[in-house]
Formats: sequence, C-alpha cells, structure tokens
Amino acid sequence: MTIPRRSRRGAGALVAAAVVGLTGGVISAGPAVAHTPTWAVTCSEVTVDLTNYTSDVPNTVTVSVDGKDLLPTETFGREFHKKLALPDHDKPVTVRLVVKDADGDGKHSIDQTKTAEVCEEEPTPPTEPAPSQTPSTGTPEPSATPSDEPSESAPAAPAPSPSSPDLAETGSSSSTPVIGGAAVAVLLAGGGILWAVRKRRTAQG
Repeated sequence: MTIPRRSRRGAGALVAAAVVGLTGGVISAGPAVAHTPTWAVTCSEVTVDLTNYTSDVPNTVTVSVDGKDLLPTETFGREFHKKLALPDHDKPVTVRLVVKDADGDGKHSIDQTKTAEVCEEEPTPPTEPAPSQTPSTGTPEPSATPSDEPSESAPAAPAPSPSSPDLAETGSSSSTPVIGGAAVAVLLAGGGILWAVRKRRTAQG
C-alpha cells in the first residue's frame, strides 16, 4: 500500500510538533526544579546559601534564634548568600530559617529548624615559668693592672714582742765597755801595789 505524499508530510509535522512540545516542556520545567536552598549551623555561626530562585520576584529570607531575629526579613532575587555569627550561649539553641518563594504557588518556600550546640572551650595552655634574667652580654671590664708597689691596705709587719727572746748577738754588747774599764782598774791597782812595795824596800835598805 502506497501512502500519499501529503499524508507523509502531515505525519512528519505531527512528530516534529510532539518533539518541540516535549522539549519545551523540559526547558520550562528546568527552572522550577532548580531552586537550591542550603544552610548549615555550627556552634558559633549560621551559613545560608540560596541559589537559582526567580530573580524578578520579591523572595524573602528570615533567620531567628530561640524566637529572636538574627536576620530580620530580607528580600532577595536570584541568589542569597550570608554567614551570620550566633550570640554567645551556654546551652543548645534553636535556629530557624524561613524562605518564602514568591514565584507561582511558592512551592519552594521552606521553614526549617536546626540546633546549635554549645562550643567546647579550648583547653587553657599551661602557664610557662617566667624566663630567668638574661645574663649580661657586655664585655667584662679588665681587672686593674697589678702594681709593683705594695698595696696601702697590706698589713704592716708585726713588731717584735717585748717578751720574745733576745736576738742572737752579733759580736758586740752594751756590757763590753764596763768589762774593759774593770780590767784597766785592776791593772792600775796592781801596778800601784807593786810600786808601793818597791818603794818600801828601797827605804828599808
């Protein structure tokens, strides 16, 4: 059976229209599923990254901690990126993220909560002892040159004690003149006696 050319052309047009329709449907559906809301919570901060949202509508984002605004409601377009520091807390706190998608029925809006734990305190490093006093690096001064003369502070030689024994005699003494005088007197006395005896004999003879 032979199909007329007009019928072939009509069938080709239908196939082409179906392909275009499917392609258009995929293309139009792409942006709708591309919304990417991601966020993370640590003990000290909150990170929010929102991408591929519709740019010409007023999307909004809000972040709160235990019911108090950490990020008041803020409008954004295609993307939103922010890192927020959490307030100090000594017990776990609840962080809430609310994103409202203003495109169509807002099916990409989110309302989620996460818990921020308490940060562990870093251990205090041990206290190091204070360093000892640094020794002087200066050149030491040379000592005074010794003098040939005795020092004025040297102790004087001790004087001989009066009770100490007499020093050895050196051949002279204070008694020598006395002894000599006595000898002369003896000699003179002897001579006088001899002269008297002789004179008496002469007178008797």
